[in-house]
Amino acid sequence: MRKSFSDQMRLDCEAVPSVTLNLNCRDEIVPVLLGLQYIYEQHQLRDEILGLVAEDVNEDSRTDCGREGLDYWHIAVLAAVRLGCNLDYDKLQDLAEQHRAMRQVMGVGDWQEQIDFNWRRIRDNVNLLQPATIESISHHIVDEAYRLNPDAAKKQRGDSFVVETDIHYPTESSLIVDGSRKIIELCVKLSEAYDITGWRQHEHLLKKVKQVARQIARIGARKGAGYKDRLAKQYRKLLVRAESILSRSTQTCETLENDYELDIQTVVQIADIKLFIERTQQVCGTARRRVLEGETVPNEDKLFSIFEPHTQLYRRGKAGQPNQFGRLVLIYEDANGFISHHYVMPRDAQDRDVAVEQTRKLQERLNHRIEEVSLDRGFHSPENQEQLAKVVPNVVCRSLEANRRSSRKRRHQSSFIRLNNVTPVSSQPSARCNPAMDWFAVAMWAKLASSDTLPWPCLAATFMRWEKC
Repeated sequence: MRKSFSDQMRLDCEAVPSVTLNLNCRDEIVPVLLGLQYIYEQHQLRDEILGLVAEDVNEDSRTDCGREGLDYWHIAVLAAVRLGCNLDYDKLQDLAEQHRAMRQVMGVGDWQEQIDFNWRRIRDNVNLLQPATIESISHHIVDEAYRLNPDAAKKQRGDSFVVETDIHYPTESSLIVDGSRKIIELCVKLSEAYDITGWRQHEHLLKKVKQVARQIARIGARKGAGYKDRLAKQYRKLLVRAESILSRSTQTCETLENDYELDIQTVVQIADIKLFIERTQQVCGTARRRVLEGETVPNEDKLFSIFEPHTQLYRRGKAGQPNQFGRLVLIYEDANGFISHHYVMPRDAQDRDVAVEQTRKLQERLNHRIEEVSLDRGFHSPENQEQLAKVVPNVVCRSLEANRRSSRKRRHQSSFIRLNNVTPVSSQPSARCNPAMDWFAVAMWAKLASSDTLPWPCLAATFMRWEKC
């Protein structure tokens, strides 16, 4: 049983629009709560957003019976605070129980101690929101921004940045250890549950794999004369040990599937084992090609994490971060700093591959209101220049050949200078967008405070969600 929000006034809690926030505090939760207050005051916008939340939360259940669940407004506030402040669920639970202003914005009074904000309950409710729902919420809020300032949509800039994944520095030896460890762990559990032999020395097997991996790390760090031959010798040992574990785990899975009646939990565990076997075999293959056969393996064939296989390596020449592991995210930002569009790029795609398609998509969604768009030289190609000119009247996209006469002439045109001068935003959007775990990104600015003369935007909430590739 759920409801959108409680409209009953309480003695122990102020109304949501009346909650006092310390605007002199620079903590990131303050603008998030300020934006949520504005959304709550706009009844039509609030009802549309909570309606989207309700469709996901009660997709297969009724709202008028059953035990009481979190209100849709509670879920929206918790999701905004978690992802806007980049919190884990334990920290979010503490704030939901102790942060007085946040509780009042949720409509929870000081006397309501019976509401359970256990981190598992928060996780289970927030994770019900689908990526399409998050994107729709983002569009609703940006449309509200354009209602207050229609000219903001006319000027856009696009740029991409790497959203880094939470992984250790990947080497073939360390990834083989990761895969072997998980395979052994899952196989031992199943062997104990079904009394299957073959894993009595599982600790010894993993120990031998780790010993060889440590020896490989020492050789790679110290190098020295003939280190490539010594490295190849150790990799042969590691591959033999890994293949022995993979063969034994494959045999265990076949025995369970052929000779036993399995429950759902066991079927899921076997599927996990097969997944880790496949990924470990891929790493073993790239190690054999690179170290033993001397082949240059392209990034598209490499696996940079056993647990986050969507991770890609990017060498973009950034100062202080020459190598970045994650995924490229393309965002468009308007003249007032609102994120109007986002796109998580495929592993093998670069800026120039998606520039025309995504600009056209944004132009259509905004009903052809974009008059000027600015892109950096990574988006340039002769074909892109021609196609972008058909989508947007004024396009600024610097060519890679900076010394060409046509490029210099273009830079002196008034529209080029004007657009470059008015284009806002920081040069590193990733400084604001800090996503969490194995989810693809959606950024959203929500707070708009209107005055008698000119509306002004304020950072309110950042909803980031990742889709698995």
